[in-house]
Amino acid sequence: MPKYLSRKAKSITPYTAGAQPKAKNIIKLNTNENPYPPSPATLEALSGFDGAALRLYPRPDGGELRATIARTYNTDISNVFCGNGSDEVLAFAYDAFFDGDIMFPDITYSFYPVWADLFDISYKLLPLRDDFTIPIEQLKANGIVLSNPNAPTGIAIGLSEIETVLKSNKDYVVIVDEAYAAFGADSAAPLVASYPNLLVVNTLSKSHCLAGLRVGYALGQPHLIDALMSIKDSFNSYPLDSLAQKIASAAISDSQYYESIAKKIIATRERAAEKLSSFGFNVLPSGANFVFVSHSAFAAKDIKAYLESQGIYVRHFDLPRISNYLRISIGTDEQMDALIKTVDEFLSK
Repeated sequence: MPKYLSRKAKSITPYTAGAQPKAKNIIKLNTNENPYPPSPATLEALSGFDGAALRLYPRPDGGELRATIARTYNTDISNVFCGNGSDEVLAFAYDAFFDGDIMFPDITYSFYPVWADLFDISYKLLPLRDDFTIPIEQLKANGIVLSNPNAPTGIAIGLSEIETVLKSNKDYVVIVDEAYAAFGADSAAPLVASYPNLLVVNTLSKSHCLAGLRVGYALGQPHLIDALMSIKDSFNSYPLDSLAQKIASAAISDSQYYESIAKKIIATRERAAEKLSSFGFNVLPSGANFVFVSHSAFAAKDIKAYLESQGIYVRHFDLPRISNYLRISIGTDEQMDALIKTVDEFLSK
């Protein structure tokens, strides 16, 4: 019998992304996309892009984007790595820094164990406490991966707690994934200069309304960035195209617009959380652009099914400990009003 597939291809369980329904006139609150458009300056960079330049290869190191990120964080370009979305950056980081026996929480971004399996890296799961907070003092391994705020819980930890983890694992790399930090967590970026084992990873998908562009980056000391470059150049020297570099650079430069969008989303999140709490939901404290909620009297899967029947999509993880929770992305005020109205209808049936 022909053996077309490798052992890995036959055995690995891939990451499952949130549903991408094709129907029109739906309210999509299941993939943590930003409900607002990119800034006018970002769109101007798109319209002004010289298409003729696409005949040339892009800058392999991120070029203009890398320099813009360095200026934004008041650091040197040698501390910056750019990639095709933070997922690619994280995958490169696994390959660059981990040999095995790494650790991350048992409830967190579900891509973390997938990368470990893909690269044959053994890992340990640290159980969250009953309130879904992380027992920081127990995070000790040959590499740590933390989402801050955590996904899908939305709970954030402070910089002092991150420093505790860094000091407890000083001989190994600690990755802090800040995909949602703009909505309620303190960035660990200022710690990079003091900790040679810290890699901070971020994305423009959420905070900068650019999920469709696929741009991510990492901040770390030069020895870590050089290792990422080596892995990248052993896989694909040009992962970030010229158009993405141009648009992302314009977006990062327009900090005032995106900070105002983040504040708007935070205000909507708090209003929605208060309303859902009044309906009897347990709403975990969120520092992200989503809320994680459960109801003691109704099954999460039933609520999700009813919402979808009404054209509103949310995320349900049928996993141990969180099978009765829903993750609800924060949309516009109008979208959240529609969600709340529909949830009220379901609860009243």
